Parts: sequence; C-alpha cells; structure tokens
Amino acid sequence: MTVLLPGRERRTPAPPPDPAHTLDTLATILITVVTVAVLYLAREILVPIAIAILLSFVLSPLVKALRKLGINKKVAVGLVVLSAFCVAVGLGAVLGKQISDLAAEAPRYQVTVSSKMEGLRDFATRNPIIGKLNDVIASVSHMTPQQGAPQPQAQPQGQDRQAQATRQRGQPSSLGEGKPKVPVPVEIVTPPPGVLTILQEYAGTAASPLATAAFVAIFIVFILMQREDLRNRFIRLVSYGDLQRTTLAMSDAADRLSRYLLAQVLLNVSFGIVVGGALAIIGVPSALMWGIIAVLMRFIPYIGAIGAAAGPLIMASVAGAGWSLAIETLILFVTLETIVGQLVEPLVYGSRTGISPIAVVASATFWTWLWGPVGLVLATPLTVCLVVMGRHVERFGFLDVLLGDEPALTPVESFYQRMLAGDLSEIADHAELFLRDRPLIDYCDEVVMPTLLLAQADVRRGVLEEERQSRIRDTMHSLVEDIVDEGSSEADEDAEGNLAATGEAPPTAADEPDIEIAPEWRTEGAVLCLAGRTPLDEAAAMLLALLLQRRGLGVRVASAETLAQPDETAPRWPEAKLILLSFLDADLRLAQARFAIRRLRRRAPDAPIAAAFWMSEPDEGRANELCANVRAETCVASLPQAIALCLDRAGVPHDDIGSAAPKDEPALALKD
Repeated sequence: MTVLLPGRERRTPAPPPDPAHTLDTLATILITVVTVAVLYLAREILVPIAIAILLSFVLSPLVKALRKLGINKKVAVGLVVLSAFCVAVGLGAVLGKQISDLAAEAPRYQVTVSSKMEGLRDFATRNPIIGKLNDVIASVSHMTPQQGAPQPQAQPQGQDRQAQATRQRGQPSSLGEGKPKVPVPVEIVTPPPGVLTILQEYAGTAASPLATAAFVAIFIVFILMQREDLRNRFIRLVSYGDLQRTTLAMSDAADRLSRYLLAQVLLNVSFGIVVGGALAIIGVPSALMWGIIAVLMRFIPYIGAIGAAAGPLIMASVAGAGWSLAIETLILFVTLETIVGQLVEPLVYGSRTGISPIAVVASATFWTWLWGPVGLVLATPLTVCLVVMGRHVERFGFLDVLLGDEPALTPVESFYQRMLAGDLSEIADHAELFLRDRPLIDYCDEVVMPTLLLAQADVRRGVLEEERQSRIRDTMHSLVEDIVDEGSSEADEDAEGNLAATGEAPPTAADEPDIEIAPEWRTEGAVLCLAGRTPLDEAAAMLLALLLQRRGLGVRVASAETLAQPDETAPRWPEAKLILLSFLDADLRLAQARFAIRRLRRRAPDAPIAAAFWMSEPDEGRANELCANVRAETCVASLPQAIALCLDRAGVPHDDIGSAAPKDEPALALKD
C-alpha cells in the first residue's frame, strides 16, 4: 500500500525525444551547410547580383517618386540609373583630378619629409631612454659569436685527378688553369611597346572591374523594370500557399533594408561633408578628395573609419612645417568617430536593422571570409535579410535567435534560468530595472509568479529534483530580504529628508490617516502564509507575505514540513486571523489539499482558511471546483486576489491592488 505523504509531489517520466524534431534539426543543418558552400563556390556570380539587389533598394524610392509624378516607368528607370551613373562618373573624375594634383605636388613635400625625418633622428639620438636601449642592443650583438670566414670549397676528387693528368701532358686545364676567359657582356633590348600592346595591357587590367560594373548595371535595370514580377515569382516560389506570411516577410525585409541603407547613405554623406569642410578649414591639401574617400570608406564596417583617417593624417604630417596640422587632424577624426560611432550610429542603426551588436561583428567576419572585401561591405544588409527570414520562416527561426536584437529569453525564462543558477545579483539587477517604472505587485504577478509556475511544470515532468527546488526557495528568500531592506532604507531616506525639510516624518502605508489597520492585524503572524507541498509552494508563500507586509499587515511564513508533523509536536498559531494555504497551479491531488486543511483546522480552529491555487491564467470555474472539493472557506488564484482578500478581512479600504488586477476584485469563491 502506497501512502502519499504531504510534501511529496507526483513525478511523471520525461517524454522521449521526438524523432521528427531530430530529423528537422538535421535537415536545417544540412541546408545551411549546402547554402554556405554554394555561396562560396558561386561568389563570382552571386556578388554582382547581391550588389545590384542592394543598389536597387536604394534607387527604387526614386523610381517610385518619379512614377508618382506621372512619368513612364521605363523613362523613370532610365533617368534614375543614368543619374546614378553620372554621379559615380563625377565622383571618379573629381577623385582622379585630386589625385593627379596631389601627385604633381609630391616633390614639394619631399623637403618637408626629409627635415621631419632628420628631426626625429636627432630626437632619438638625444633621448636618454632610446640611447640606453641602443646600448643594450649593441652589447647583445657583441655577445653573439661571430661566424668564421667561409672556407674554399674543395674540388671533387675526380676533377682533381683530371687536372693533374692534364698538367702532366702539358695541356691547359679546363678547370680554370691556363689563360682566363674574358666574359662577354650581354644586353637584352626590349622593343618599345606599340599601341596595341598598351591597349591590351590596360584593357586586361580593367576588364574584370568593368565587366562587374556592367553586370551590376544590367541587373539594376532589370530589377527596377521587373520589380513587381520578381516579387510575385518569389512569393509563388516560397509561400507554399501562405501568402500572408510571405508578403509580411517581404514587406518587413524591404522596409528594414530601405530604411537602413537610406540612413547609412545620409549618415556617411553627412560625415564626408563635415570631414571635407573641417579639413579645408584646418588647411589640409586635397580636402575634397579626403571627404569623398571618407564617404566611401564609411560603408566598410570597423576598418572603414581607420581608412578614412589614415590618408588625411599622412597628408597633414607631410604638408605642415610642424606637427600641429597632424595633431588637429587627429583630434578632428577622434572627435567625429566618438560622436558618430558611440552616439549617432547606435541610435540610427540600432532601431532600424533589428540585429544585435555581436551579430554585426560575427556577420562581418563571416561574409569577409566568404566573399572577401565586398562581403565586408555587404555584411550588414545581408544579415538583415537573414534575420527577417528567421523571423518569418519557422525552419530558420534559429537565425532570429542568433542574430536578432530581441532578447533570446523572455523575462520569465531569464528569471527562471537565474533562479536555477542561484545568481541573486543578476536577479536583483533585473528587478531594479523593472521596478523603476512599474510597481512591485506587477513584478511579482507578471515575472516572479509565472517563474514559479514554470518551475512547477518541470516538477510535474520529473526534471526538477527537490535539491534544486530548495535552491529556488532559498534564492527567493534572499530576494525578498533584499527588497524589504531596500524598501526600509528608501523609507528611512524619505523620512530623513522630510524631517529635515518640515520637521515631520512622512506617514507609512500602515499609519496613513486614511488607512487604519487594527492592532491585531499588525501583529506578526496575523496572516499565516503556509506552503502546501513543495519548496516552490513555500517560495510563492514568501512572495505573498512580502506584498502583505508592505501594506502593513503582520505576516508569517511556514514550510510544508509543519503539516507533516504530528499534532502533539506541531506548532500552534493562536494569533492567526487568516491562513493562506499555497499551492502552485491547480494540478494536484484534492485529497492532499483536504488532508492539509483538516490538520490546519485542528491546530487553528478559529482562523478561516483560504486555499491559494496559483494559476498563470486565473480560471474562475476551476477555482470554484477546487474550493468546493477541498472544503476551504475561500479560494484565490492570483496575487492581487489574495491581497484584496486579506485587506477585506482586515477592514482596510483599497482601490487598486495593481495593474494586473481589476479594482476591488474579490476572491473567486466563498463557502456559505
């Protein structure tokens, strides 16, 4: 005969692994590996296509604007592409002119460079630290044993005998004896290259970039002309009948990419204008060229800022007579990068891309390895596409978890994970952030209690042993103590501030004029919060006790072990005015609850008993059914209901327990 003792919980074996889920995971991994391999092997074709697609996102708003003006689609596309081509050619011409002017002025800077190098050499000679370092290096070099002079290589024995026989015959030796030979100078004359040779050389060098540019231009025109048709074909290809989800995904991706690229272009152009203007004011030569280069380099993550600053710094170093011009240039770029990188970019890009900062670094590394420097430029836009795909396609949901900027765990899951780890410091930090904007009752009802219910679900599945339940209870006890201490310290600070200002301490929740609590309800133990079965029930009882104590009621928490003690040795609670018996969720044996209530009635016959069946979503019908079966006077199913019940019994008026509960919400069931 098996007897179910109080304090023990039913356990069901953990479910076996799902073969379908395992196969789905393997299929996802295989698809990912094949996709990466295809991207790497076909990069010569895919890179121009990717560039064309991204540029089409930048140019499509211009085409739409022209279409709204009544211009024909073909004409609008032609005007936009031709304008973009003219801008690119114009920038190239300006850069070429600036570079040629700089090359013509290069000999003028040679004297400045020579004088500065001589000054650095003199400084190194006069500096005592560098002098001592040179002495140390010289002493170490003298300590190194010198190699002996190379010995002449001995001739092979066969050649020596041949030379001796030749001398005996009186003939000159072929091995160098006799009259030395005078070397004949040889000069290789290269004919001057012809026109065809020059054209072939330069055409071969420029063929690959020109072919890529032409390929990109053709694809841009094709994408802008056939934009709607390509969209419909893509929807038909990947929707699998779910047009709503596919359309939402495409709209999300297009909106994110358009906003991100537009913000990036505007920010980089603004950065280049500021750089060019500031360098011109400072006096750095070719300021316009450096501004254009800064605009282009800013499209490259991380190393682009260094590349944008390197050229102007070198130019400022060789152009100025002293070092003041270089120092001013350095201060300019450090200031701009600090403002743009630390303030502007997180505000602009962080709210537009939807990817986490670590994902930006990882994606830049991955795409650079896959496609080289072009992949570094395309890393962020391509990662945005992957995040959108993971957000709307269930099979690729791991991409949203790995790369997205949304928290990987919900507040409840994060709280539960920290509870299991016993990390009270991080739990306290999260609680402090939540309590800055929301009341404590909301934090307990929306985060802490659902966490305990999540742990109780693991208990039912048999995966949360009693030791870890006790750890959760102990962590909850420490958290409650910290909240109580923090509330007391804040009340003391408010009292001291008010006493210094007015000479009177502010009233507390227990002694405010409009809230009168009878002395017997302020006594410790007036409300007894008792755990029904497990340490998790005790943690829920601690949570309720904390909220009641902050409202001026005297509370006491008792563990489930007290119910298992014999009546002769069990504690008595004569001061209890109300007993709240805590059960996490409604999945329990009713006989167990009835057994606990009978024992409580023998030990505290005058105190009414309320059964608290904590539920994630309070179910009035289920609570009424449980209350009728366990024969308790009252039943509650949430923290606001329990607090309202205690305040009603104590005769304390209350309007709103918290945002999670309606005003004046009574208990779910009352026994006649």
